[in-house]
Amino acid sequence: VQLQASGGGLVQAGGSLRISCVASGRSFSRSAMAWFRQAPGKEREFVAGISRNGGMTDYADSVKGRFTISRDNSKKTVHLQMNSLKYEDTAVYYCAARDAIITHLPRENYVYWGQGTQVTVAP
Repeated sequence: VQLQASGGGLVQAGGSLRISCVASGRSFSRSAMAWFRQAPGKEREFVAGISRNGGMTDYADSVKGRFTISRDNSKKTVHLQMNSLKYEDTAVYYCAARDAIITHLPRENYVYWGQGTQVTVAP
């Protein structure tokens, strides 16, 4: 199982950025997918999740209304559209995957992790 994240970069506060994650080596359509982030000196935290068919999404309160998670099972890809970015969104963003039934969208116990992509928001 491999997850490859991309799309990070430097953006001004108030700007937008889209990060993506491509999966290989497993049945993507059977996996719940999520984005986590870790800022310097802080613990890794859940950002957003999407169920295996895209029918359910879940967001941390800190990003709700600003971030949108989506997936394309035909391309084995999950995206995170980030709008109205704030300085405190600066972190390394990780995509993650785990097996889940279609009606379950967990925030924990993710098994497969990508390498992370840096998002830096200038104040």
